[in-house]
Amino acid sequence: MSDGFGLDHLPYAVFSTQGSAPRVGVRHADTVVDVATVRPQLDRPTLNEFMALGPDAWAEARAEIAGLVGSDALPAYPVDDVALHLPFVVGDYVDFYASLDHASNVGRIFRPDQEPLLPNWRHLPVGYHGRAGTVVVSGTPVVRPCGQRKGPQEEMPTYGPSRRLDIEAELGFVVGVGSELGSRIGVDEFPRHVFGVVGVNDWSARDIQAWEYVPLGPFLGKSFATSVSAWVTPMAALAAARTDLPAQDPAPLPYLAGGHAFDIEVEVVLNGEVVSRPPYRTMYWSPAQMLAHLTVNGASTRTGDLFASGTISGPEPETRGSLLELSWGGKEPFAGDRTFLEDGDEVVLRYSAPGTGGGRITLGDVAGRIEPARP
Repeated sequence: MSDGFGLDHLPYAVFSTQGSAPRVGVRHADTVVDVATVRPQLDRPTLNEFMALGPDAWAEARAEIAGLVGSDALPAYPVDDVALHLPFVVGDYVDFYASLDHASNVGRIFRPDQEPLLPNWRHLPVGYHGRAGTVVVSGTPVVRPCGQRKGPQEEMPTYGPSRRLDIEAELGFVVGVGSELGSRIGVDEFPRHVFGVVGVNDWSARDIQAWEYVPLGPFLGKSFATSVSAWVTPMAALAAARTDLPAQDPAPLPYLAGGHAFDIEVEVVLNGEVVSRPPYRTMYWSPAQMLAHLTVNGASTRTGDLFASGTISGPEPETRGSLLELSWGGKEPFAGDRTFLEDGDEVVLRYSAPGTGGGRITLGDVAGRIEPARP
């Protein structure tokens, strides 16, 4: 479908045609427009060199490309005839836990007799460092991970394939301009550093995660695969999607003051059926606050760094962004008899947002099919 890919969007990807080297293109309608001749940094197999140029260069190139799209000046190929690649080399990957509804649901599932939120949650964006080397482009198969599991009624852990394989519908933010070690990025500096957004599915093995995460947090239950969309939507295309954050109580500390949300709608599609519609606008912590907190201790950032929102969940059952929540810990099957992922399942995450042209833009899908565990 060409809907959502007009001149007010023009997302970037790295593509190749048969016998050609990968280079950068933009999506317009049902075509991929080859923009490798617009800037030398676009004639590359990743977006990294272009993203490192900074916001002035991003704006200039975007305006020039918009003026050339539709003319004979740039080659264009049917989108179904090209191969899409991981669009940027991932430097570091950080995943946050920024949804109040998701964090509250998880707390109620795992700690039903306690307060759902831990004491720090409303004071800082909670996150963990993930594994950049297993970030894969949409369409890459996901092999069911193996690891240690220990159920509540089991005396000892066992080793084997995950029995509670899950998704997490998220939004990811791609750093274009990095920062030096010992420096900080303020909330208001977000536009100078972040190039664009991608859809993210942070696949999760809940049984492996539950056994390993105390006391240091997620490890093997998360590190086996994280899928991102092949298309990177530039922040400029989301100008009309900016919206106010929900009320934050208590007020954040001064270094976290500010930021805004985005009115982005998500669909979770399991084997062709929409099972949830999480709204990103309900997220408690903004991406600018996440980046400010990520660097407040002086941690450096690099071109290609990816930080994700954590699971996007809304207040209603039909807006939950993980199967853990949709099945309430596996106790309440949804969509008939579904709980966690089975071999052969395909999950597609779809995203859309208001565009600057008055309609809606369609962000890149994130798709993945579950393959059986390997011996």
